[in-house]
Amino acid sequence: MVEAWAEKRVVISPDPAKLAESVAARFLSRVAKRTDEGKLAHISLTGGSMGSAVLAAAARSDRVARIDWSLVHFWWSDERFVPSGDADRNEQQARDAFLDRLDLPETNIHAPLASDAEPDLDAAAAAYARELAVFPGPDGPWPSFDVCFLGVGPDAHIASLFPDRPEIQITDRAVVAVRDSPKPPPERVTMTRPVINGSKRVWLVISGADKASALGLALAGASYESVPAAGAKGRRRTVFFVDEAAASQVPPDLIDREY
Repeated sequence: MVEAWAEKRVVISPDPAKLAESVAARFLSRVAKRTDEGKLAHISLTGGSMGSAVLAAAARSDRVARIDWSLVHFWWSDERFVPSGDADRNEQQARDAFLDRLDLPETNIHAPLASDAEPDLDAAAAAYARELAVFPGPDGPWPSFDVCFLGVGPDAHIASLFPDRPEIQITDRAVVAVRDSPKPPPERVTMTRPVINGSKRVWLVISGADKASALGLALAGASYESVPAAGAKGRRRTVFFVDEAAASQVPPDLIDREY
């Protein structure tokens, strides 16, 4: 199956630092707009260096103090199945960079269970699916995230959905266990593609020349089974926020200089 890229936007920043600052500012604006109206905001976070950089940039903003964080719920599109507090956990990276600095109820942080809390990987995946189902959205028994952040690997994987693996094709479950991951650690919990694509906005944040090929394939409408990033699509908007190094293979007509 080939998917069109006509609705996808590409926004380019000069370097990783400026990229993180730009995305962080947009993120805080989006959350503020939602919470200022008294509405809940569901945000799906991602791990990796750029995921942490965006959150760290957000933490430095004066706008943080003016947002009612009690209305914001944080989730993760995937998590490494390692013990609590492990530096490999996306949750821990987000706490260190941003979440622990907020006036945020602990009940608003929804992370998959760590391996020391639930030693069975399948049970951890099932538990996360049940937690998602507490906040059903219009497209399924899971939240419709106001923003779903995604990183993209050099192999074009998103979350823990890797190319030519069975997890990318699963559509009848919200969360699945991943074993023998091509990227360590080997065991993970990941949202499936329908949950990611039930988001209002999918923001893919990509930095580095080693991601240029993956970005080019994603924008060219490649098969999502082999190029998972090509299958990420928000219901309202899909934006690739990239630095100049990652954008080397982006056709000029796909670059949005106004968004």
